[in-house]
Amino acid sequence: MGKTVRSALTIAGLDSSGGAGVTVDLKTFSLLEVYGACVVTALTAQNTREVRAVLPVNPRFVREQLKTVLEDLKIYAVKTGILPTEETVKTVAGFVRDYGLKLVVDPVFRSATGRRFVSRGVVRAYVEKLLPLALTVTPNVYEATVLSNVKIASIDDMVRAAEKISGFGVSSVVLKGGHLKGKTVTDLFYEKDKTVFYAKPRRKNDLHGGGCFFSAALTACLALGMNVSDAVERVESLVQEVFGFGLKVGGGFRVVNPLIPVYNRAEMFRVFGSVEEALKRFLAERRLYGFIAEVGTQIAEALPFPSDVSHVAGVEGRIRRVDGKVRFGKVRFGVSSHMARLILACNRLNPKIRAAINLRYDEKLLDAFRREGFTVSSFERRFEPKRFKLVEGKTLGWGVREAVKKVGRVPDIIYDLGEPGKEAMIRVVGRDAVEVVEKVCRVLKHLKQG
Repeated sequence: MGKTVRSALTIAGLDSSGGAGVTVDLKTFSLLEVYGACVVTALTAQNTREVRAVLPVNPRFVREQLKTVLEDLKIYAVKTGILPTEETVKTVAGFVRDYGLKLVVDPVFRSATGRRFVSRGVVRAYVEKLLPLALTVTPNVYEATVLSNVKIASIDDMVRAAEKISGFGVSSVVLKGGHLKGKTVTDLFYEKDKTVFYAKPRRKNDLHGGGCFFSAALTACLALGMNVSDAVERVESLVQEVFGFGLKVGGGFRVVNPLIPVYNRAEMFRVFGSVEEALKRFLAERRLYGFIAEVGTQIAEALPFPSDVSHVAGVEGRIRRVDGKVRFGKVRFGVSSHMARLILACNRLNPKIRAAINLRYDEKLLDAFRREGFTVSSFERRFEPKRFKLVEGKTLGWGVREAVKKVGRVPDIIYDLGEPGKEAMIRVVGRDAVEVVEKVCRVLKHLKQG
């Protein structure tokens, strides 16, 4: 007997490049273990650079698709993407009302390249027919401006626009702030008596299909029985994991890859085993004990698509020398902090780098690394700008960038001479935890021969 899963429905357009619309929605539903059905509202001729043509599906055929799906499948939540005509909006609204569907409205009014998809009449139909039936609506800054007639240039403007949109009868508003300028991106969740902001670092590259992923993930969470507030919290966490790793499949925008969390989950056991094996090899090489740092030595490795410290496995409590004995904890994810941030900084510059070990600073050891042909670079803490020094976790990101500037790539070895209160340290980075320990063991053999 097969597993029973909940179903969600996307009513959206078909992106011929596969980067947005129903293609991304269905992948996102699957990510959250929700079965996805689809009703296609428009066909597009587009790639990662541009939308060349949009062919609206006849509203009568949209009606036939909806009728056929809803007669058979129990739909726990539904989302809309592009609804290109007034009649299509009214048709969808009728089915949402008649079937009492949980509705997420993603008002797709123009493409990432700037092509506008809908007329003023369509926008009016959204406001009058669809939004009053919606549990939530997920506009970006442009779409919120069109809906509310509020020019949005700040966080305060976002709140005013959300208030205006809420007045159309929609239960809540999730206004995505990616189009506002600044080093951070702030999303707003607004409902009666509740305003929550979600701030995250801005990614360097624009991402095609990101809005579809967001609204589809929200729909899937609602289909699973979450309330809107908890669903938004979950989706914002997924965004942090997914949006940093867009796929470069064409010459234009990178496209969203909803399966990033799946790839990470699939690799957890292997990464866990890699760190355990590296720890075993470290403990077997007793000459390494003399290079355990005063603050402890950490061996850590990241998942293939790491975005925060929870994606890095390390040794709980580090490896330490206590009363002449070596002590160490269990391998776990999320127990590394400083080393995790070092790995994350290296990985952003070279995705092949996913592991590191830190050792007590020793000039002879450093020279041995050089003689063995490893690339060695450094940073000086005394030159660190205050804006990094004063923020916990920023130093190693800055230090990695400084070390890379000197040699033109992520080096094998990154060291610094410390400062008052900060121990001098050697850090060895590589593709996996076993490799970084083997690099050190290789140098130890060289020292022995010398």
